[in-house]
Amino acid sequence: MQPDKTLYVSDLDGTLLDSSIRIPGEAADMINRAIDCGALFTVATARTPGTLGSLLREIHLNLPAIVMTGATMWHRDSGAYSNTQFFPESVISELREIYSSHGLSYFLYTLRDNKIYVYHHGPLSDMEREFIAARSHSPYKTFIIPPDGNSLFPEKIDNAMLLFAMQPAGMAHPAYRRLCEVEGVTPMCYNDANDPEIAMIEVFPEHASKAQAIRTLARDCGAGRIVVFGDNLNDLSMFAIADTAVAVSNAVPEVLEKADVVIGHHDSSAVARYILSDYLDSADAAKSRILEL
Repeated sequence: MQPDKTLYVSDLDGTLLDSSIRIPGEAADMINRAIDCGALFTVATARTPGTLGSLLREIHLNLPAIVMTGATMWHRDSGAYSNTQFFPESVISELREIYSSHGLSYFLYTLRDNKIYVYHHGPLSDMEREFIAARSHSPYKTFIIPPDGNSLFPEKIDNAMLLFAMQPAGMAHPAYRRLCEVEGVTPMCYNDANDPEIAMIEVFPEHASKAQAIRTLARDCGAGRIVVFGDNLNDLSMFAIADTAVAVSNAVPEVLEKADVVIGHHDSSAVARYILSDYLDSADAAKSRILEL
């Protein structure tokens, strides 16, 4: 690894994206300037490629994106996935039993032939219907939703990457406590940023995390320094392995507490500004050391 080679990794929602769920033009220009000068940049997000492609269309991304909170990496140019983590089939059965015993409807994300297939179990809420409608027109993902609320899961499930539920917090948190007792998984539970009465439960395979994926990517591209940007609890794993952990000012208190640096609000293009400034400063410092030799 080269100590002067930095990998910049940013979360999307609440961090790189503004309140309109987009990357402002000035932010895209700054990031592209850094990339075009040689900076290593990518994103680490809970999103899937179904929404990622359009969000990043203005970015000159030349590294794989870390998607689904690190369960896999997605290569935009080829559409291929790599470094994918799958659940053992026996674990899936145990997780499904916990969700069902707590009365939680849930989505099961699987990967087959470079496409994500999402199965739903249980009656659909209005919130889940809206979730599906906003994501149903992507070439990268297909929802398999039975009309009567019964599941249409395949008999053999050996390609599952994520179980996801969005439910009232009072129902979600007891289920989460049971999920934490299951071996071989990484569960997360956090309240929705726009509605604290709703909680999101995500369960990934044990070795799926933003941190693990970033370590792999840093090794593959020869980066000796890692700078990450985040705002929410699922960013803490990558904060723990970063050389510099940067929080936007709108981050939750737990993230602000763990940050090495706090920058501006996500509506101010603060992440892009920091990346460009830090990369140019690092490049200038490297040139100065070379001239001194």
